Amino acid sequence: MNMNEQIKLWNEEAQASNADHPHRKVELFIEVRDGALESIASYLIQQNYRHVTLVEDEHTSAAAGKKVAEFIREAGLTVDVVRLPPNAVGDVIADETYIMKVLLGVADQSQAVLAVGSGTIHDLVRFVCYKMNRPFLSVPTAASVDGFTSAGAPLIVDGSKQTFQAVPPEAIFADLSVLESAPQTMTAAGFGDMLGKFTSLADWHVSRDLGNEPYSPVANRITEEALRACVEHVDEIAAGSKTGVEVLMNALIASGISMLMIDHSRPASGGEHHISHRIEMDFIAEGRKQVLHGAKVGVASALLSDMYRELAANQDVEAFKVYRTLPTSEQMRAWLAQVGGPSTIADLGVTQEQLDRALRTAHTLRDRYTGLKYMNEHQLLRS
Repeated sequence: MNMNEQIKLWNEEAQASNADHPHRKVELFIEVRDGALESIASYLIQQNYRHVTLVEDEHTSAAAGKKVAEFIREAGLTVDVVRLPPNAVGDVIADETYIMKVLLGVADQSQAVLAVGSGTIHDLVRFVCYKMNRPFLSVPTAASVDGFTSAGAPLIVDGSKQTFQAVPPEAIFADLSVLESAPQTMTAAGFGDMLGKFTSLADWHVSRDLGNEPYSPVANRITEEALRACVEHVDEIAAGSKTGVEVLMNALIASGISMLMIDHSRPASGGEHHISHRIEMDFIAEGRKQVLHGAKVGVASALLSDMYRELAANQDVEAFKVYRTLPTSEQMRAWLAQVGGPSTIADLGVTQEQLDRALRTAHTLRDRYTGLKYMNEHQLLRS
């Protein structure tokens, strides 16, 4: 069953659900296969997009952007290429400066925008397309994040990470040859982002029970099945094989669809993401080169796992029973190391002071009830 057929079934299941949570009907076209880039031009013609904009950086241009632009021009269409330059520390980040670069690069006559890259380029494009009322197409160059399908854009504004309303893509073209050729560190980051679902799903149960926050059994199951697929295929993902990146890419897309379906990120983003955001903000403030999002998320989830298991053992709170099912931190670090990513806070280059600050302030970044928030409210964190 391909992803388009799977989405149809998920839509039917969500609409038939008796849950109080409303579900959005997900409508997007997805190709995850060898040669998916070759389908882009015909899709543009089918949609009657004669003039489009392609957003890339120097790395994603070499990975796919140059080839996609050639396919589009060979089909007799017009494509404007916006190549985002790196900042002083060699990063492209989703902040006000880069938002303006994309805004200025999309001509009035451009009918759609292609995001060729991974998380940052997608966040910039989806936000600009929301503001300009343009459709956007996703062309992932690495299986590195689960945000390809997202309708929200996490942006750095005035040094703080905030999520803004944006638009999801109307189509995704994930070419397995491109994904297989991506650096293993990118694939490891995607695995880390998925591994973070262990703590995010547990936190979602807690937020439902203690915070009276919205919950969807359908979205929970979609995300959990995607997570389990990654763990079951960790050897292939670690090898960077085509089978491995296909499993990982489909899992990342499924996780994104679960968020899109319920219009929030709770199944995929809990305390581990809040810690990641806090570390990212600190690195930007210090002018340091960024660490991949999924790498931070995976390490933060491994860190929280034993903390949450201990919380369940020591606190007589019914909602915390879900934390007992988490893998040990040791097991999670072993998986992270196996796929070739960082597995400890020290591997990320995070100091003890930064970690302490993240553990004590990260829960304030989102209005969500998590185990991390509970530990801070009840002063359970060790000095």
